[in-house]
Amino acid sequence: MTKADIVNEISKSTGIDKASVLETVEKFMEIVKDSLANEEDVFLRGFGSFIVKTRSQKTARNISKGTTIIIPEHKIPAFKPAKVFMEQVKESGK
Repeated sequence: MTKADIVNEISKSTGIDKASVLETVEKFMEIVKDSLANEEDVFLRGFGSFIVKTRSQKTARNISKGTTIIIPEHKIPAFKPAKVFMEQVKESGK
């Protein structure tokens, strides 16, 4: 499902015009990105959490060149689904 599909579904089910729905979805994504960039987690009860994880420093090898590089510690965005969400997905697969 794409962002356009989500906008169409919300527009159909609520009766709100697509332009307003698109603006709202875009703003939601912007707020989540800005919050994570400021290392603030976003919690959506019943859905999940957008969190910032820290990957520790590690050593990697370039096999073709036979060299070793160090990948420094860095932060990555992650999503942790809520228990209710996980159960719903598990049940739909049966």
